Amino acid sequence: MNRLSTLLLFGILMSSFGSWGQFNSDATSLEKKENVFKEGEWFQFRIHYGFFNASYVTLGLETDTIKGVPVFHAKGYGATTGIARLLYKVEDYYDSYFSKDSGLPLWFVRNINEGGYTKDLEIRFDHQNQIAKINDKKNNRIQELKVNPSAQDLISAFYYLRNVKNTSSMNIGESIEINMFFDSENYLFKLNYLGTETIDSKFGKIKCRKYIPYVQSGRVFRAQESVILWVSDDKNKIPVRIQANIAIGSIKCDLESFKNLKYPFKIEM
Repeated sequence: MNRLSTLLLFGILMSSFGSWGQFNSDATSLEKKENVFKEGEWFQFRIHYGFFNASYVTLGLETDTIKGVPVFHAKGYGATTGIARLLYKVEDYYDSYFSKDSGLPLWFVRNINEGGYTKDLEIRFDHQNQIAKINDKKNNRIQELKVNPSAQDLISAFYYLRNVKNTSSMNIGESIEINMFFDSENYLFKLNYLGTETIDSKFGKIKCRKYIPYVQSGRVFRAQESVILWVSDDKNKIPVRIQANIAIGSIKCDLESFKNLKYPFKIEM
């Protein structure tokens, strides 16, 4: 059950890619439109590992300001529970402050403890100069690294991509990409569209868009195509289910509860 909460947050991020089709990652080229989310939006996700309820993750949204700039503040929290917590304790905190105007991250915090594996990082983004200033509190080290244009952190991308214009003409097999900066590395994530599927959930039947992300194998996932994502096919564009094969088995993540969505959540009874 290594790094379950990190895996889930990764899944939430990737699932948010779900409804956009091809787009230019340059923030200046993105169409300005009203946010599809609002202050007070909140989700809880439940991770199943085999027969166990291994972990819960919550993701909430508030408003704030940083040096006079209006921002959204997204708070992510993940922890193992029950028997899983006795076997492998996980407690992860993530914070992302991103601009209300551009959707780009300004400040990212990652404070995690996963079975004794710990990190305590703060990242300040300077998008104009394409620099990330990383404060590694655990190791008392500060460094500046180059980031790719319009780089997103792990949490801000979830909200950023939900605002991108929906291209309904996306065909099965087409891919989308986004620049990511996580810890101290730049990544280019690629996601393939598989079509639509109606799945059973605790809320009823939900029509979803289905995707496979291409991820680096040999770390957490078994292979490049070991993660499948289902995203609500509505204006909210929220993850409903994530299924992943990892090195020691497979896990499944389901939307458990939510509140303060901006648009009605489409459920087929």
